[in-house]
Amino acid sequence: MKDISTTIKTLYASTAEITLTLGTPLMPLYTKEVFAEVKTTVLLAVKNTPSILPNAHPFLIDAIEITDLLEENKLTFTVMVKGVHKTNLDAEAMLGASIAGIALRQFFNGNPDGSVDLGPVKMVSGKGGTNKFKRMYPLGLKAAVVVCSDTISEGKKEDAAGKAIIKKLKECNVEVLNYEIVPDEKDIIASKAKELSRDHNLLIYTGGTGLSYRDITPEALKPLLDREIPGIEEAIRSYGQERMPFAMLSRSVAGTIGNCLVLALPGSTNGARESMEAIFPHVLHVFKILRGQGHD
Repeated sequence: MKDISTTIKTLYASTAEITLTLGTPLMPLYTKEVFAEVKTTVLLAVKNTPSILPNAHPFLIDAIEITDLLEENKLTFTVMVKGVHKTNLDAEAMLGASIAGIALRQFFNGNPDGSVDLGPVKMVSGKGGTNKFKRMYPLGLKAAVVVCSDTISEGKKEDAAGKAIIKKLKECNVEVLNYEIVPDEKDIIASKAKELSRDHNLLIYTGGTGLSYRDITPEALKPLLDREIPGIEEAIRSYGQERMPFAMLSRSVAGTIGNCLVLALPGSTNGARESMEAIFPHVLHVFKILRGQGHD
């Protein structure tokens, strides 16, 4: 089964259909009661997809819609499956359409008055997922990464969080021009923000967002922000809280200094990595908004 633990949930809607050819004598036998039986069978099949297809991920279904259309001797069943999920629901919709055809054929099985021929199952549409958002940000973005840590700046410990951030930025085609390590000193952190925000689109701090007496990154940065973006902070903490119980204690920061997006992320390697997973690359859409290009 594919690992989707780092995938962000989005709203999916997948629609599939199957067309059956009914023997002429069967056409008057297809009634509302028959459709109701087919519909019940489809509902059960779709809801149990993970039990039928081992690689399908369990999910919560928000809607299943089943419709039928009879034109002459052609009967089409359409199945739409909708839900907030980490993967598309194409398999669920296609399984539902297949079961609709099989259920009707089984219903008329052995009927001497005609036959039921099943056509192929077809995907009609599939909406949702993060892929459609990947190009909703401009290219050529420049970033700076600042690690805030007394122990790392003193050479007592190697930096891993900053390097995890840089790795994710490169995956998102963001060029990292500066990478610096500074102690947990408020004036130094603030000075770097003023300096680096002038020549970079994105400035990411890691470290100093906890609650120890030396964790002062938020206090250094917040007075400098022109506008805070609480939704980014909420997304980071929500993503982290689903993975470990202490994420709620982080004081991540997000906002702008001029047209530079400034982020302050946790200093632990996992905290920094998961924070990046939570919001990248989609947070880069902010640069289209800053340039007045809208949401498309």
